Amino acid sequence: MIQNWNQVLIPYEQAVEELKIKFKSIRNEYRKMDEYSPIEFITGRVKKISSILDKSKILNIPLDEITEKMEDIAGIRIMCQMVEDIDKVVDLIKERDGKDLKVEYEKDYINNPKESGYKSYHIIIRYPVHTAFGQRDILAEIQIRTLAMNFWATIEHSLNYKFEGNMPDHINIKLRNAAASASNLDKQMSEIREEIVEAQEMFQVKSTLVAEILNKIQTLYFSGKVKEIDDYREEFFNIQERGNFYELRYFKKKLDKLASQYDIQILL
Repeated sequence: MIQNWNQVLIPYEQAVEELKIKFKSIRNEYRKMDEYSPIEFITGRVKKISSILDKSKILNIPLDEITEKMEDIAGIRIMCQMVEDIDKVVDLIKERDGKDLKVEYEKDYINNPKESGYKSYHIIIRYPVHTAFGQRDILAEIQIRTLAMNFWATIEHSLNYKFEGNMPDHINIKLRNAAASASNLDKQMSEIREEIVEAQEMFQVKSTLVAEILNKIQTLYFSGKVKEIDDYREEFFNIQERGNFYELRYFKKKLDKLASQYDIQILL
């Protein structure tokens, strides 16, 4: 059967873009609330035609059954900083089950790693895509892993491609050792998780505070009512250079009081 591949892959491309936007929105919600996000970053791809054909031969999937039987034509990868974040992301996906996607099944390679050392959590979903020709429900794979797991998996994938799945024993050994090192790194990061989360939340709060102060200074400046605004701006730069969070918070209160004194409405 001759496939019109451009037409076949359109809904998969659309699904990848929509899912990336949805998960990025979740991450941004956490950050806007100055909270630690379990999602560090998101990538996505549609499988290349050559890879689809190769996999269809390996799995003995007829070309006219690919869209129903091949689960990873559309792939989303969600990276987390720490292992504990993976469970949180899995829960976030399951909360959407029956709403804007349907969870088909899961593959837990975190607690059950592959012999090679591969670790990741896979969720196969059915996702509705609204196209010009009506709704299409397509299969997509979501992979959730830590940054350390992703680094290892990316290298392993490249080597598998180079050696066409027949890697020399000495490379396999080094890869398994590297997988153990990646797992050890994740374990050590988990041991200082509270400190990491607190530090990152503090950084996010401080970033938001600086943005608010700059907005207030700009509004006060353009109001034309505050003659000494240049002095306040200079004071801010001095505080910012010292990097003291509590000084910044106190300075923001001074600007709020100043705006109230001159009856200036500051929009965030």
